[in-house]
Amino acid sequence: MKLDMRVGKVLMVEKIPGTAKLYKIQVGIGSRKIQIVSSLADYYKPDELLGKKIIVLVNLKPAKFHGEKSEGMLLCAEIKEENKCVLLTVDREIKREQ
Repeated sequence: MKLDMRVGKVLMVEKIPGTAKLYKIQVGIGSRKIQIVSSLADYYKPDELLGKKIIVLVNLKPAKFHGEKSEGMLLCAEIKEENKCVLLTVDREIKREQ
């Protein structure tokens, strides 16, 4: 299966009640919105994520985490020695070819 990666904009971030690390994140990809559940709470505050343009893998089978639907996966780089996770972002607008 080919990977379908898109640039999306973080529209909403909220902590999932009863969890220590999980966020429910709404991402806009063109005219479409998807929800992603991700364990970024140890690395980012919600306001640090809002408005970021991120790389999203969108052709995954939806899954449920703590009762919340996750329709994709955001991409990060992990630095294990420093216990860091860095969200992959883009630094300028990218126009999609038709």
